[in-house]
Amino acid sequence: MAKKKQAEKKKVIFTRAEKYVKEYRGKERDQIRLQRQAKKGNNFYVPPESRLAFVTRIRGINGVHPKPRKVMQLFRLRQINNGTFMKLNKATINMLRIAEPYITWGYPNLKSVRELIYKRGYAKVRGQRIPLTDNSIIEKTLGKYGIICMEDLIHEIVTVGPSFKQASNFLWPFKLNTPNGGWRRKYNHFNDGGDFGCREDQINPLLRKMV
Repeated sequence: MAKKKQAEKKKVIFTRAEKYVKEYRGKERDQIRLQRQAKKGNNFYVPPESRLAFVTRIRGINGVHPKPRKVMQLFRLRQINNGTFMKLNKATINMLRIAEPYITWGYPNLKSVRELIYKRGYAKVRGQRIPLTDNSIIEKTLGKYGIICMEDLIHEIVTVGPSFKQASNFLWPFKLNTPNGGWRRKYNHFNDGGDFGCREDQINPLLRKMV
């Protein structure tokens, strides 16, 4: 009976994973089509605004004003190179502005989200940091939200789904490597050749170096 249940669950997980792949590919094709249409009509393609951000702390906060310190606590960025996923809205964008000199952030793509969760993902279960070695860990905590496996978790984060908050809080803040050469220009904004602030989709090459 238990084996039959397990086999059925595996089938469900496999079917969902296939469905997500089709969905991601469909979105990719739509984007390429819209880019081509814009090019054909001598227009610029403006991608839809991202609702997902990945935020990484790049500086210590000794002697820092209480406001940015409080934001870092809310973002769960307690150490340098800690990172978390964030849903972008008016409130979170305002908080990102307050903490900007101490963080870098941008819009992670599917590849980055997948690599972060598979290679660096840990669950927060009853205050403990647990490695994501088994889908049952995910199902026990997030099953009530319809999230039962790694691919469900990735999909919920990437699409900023209805249970994004629960999925994001389930993930322990990521502990990443310092990029090669360290944070050399952490006192300058990314737009001025520095490290801090919003780097839009350029967060993805950075994450490759940190994961």
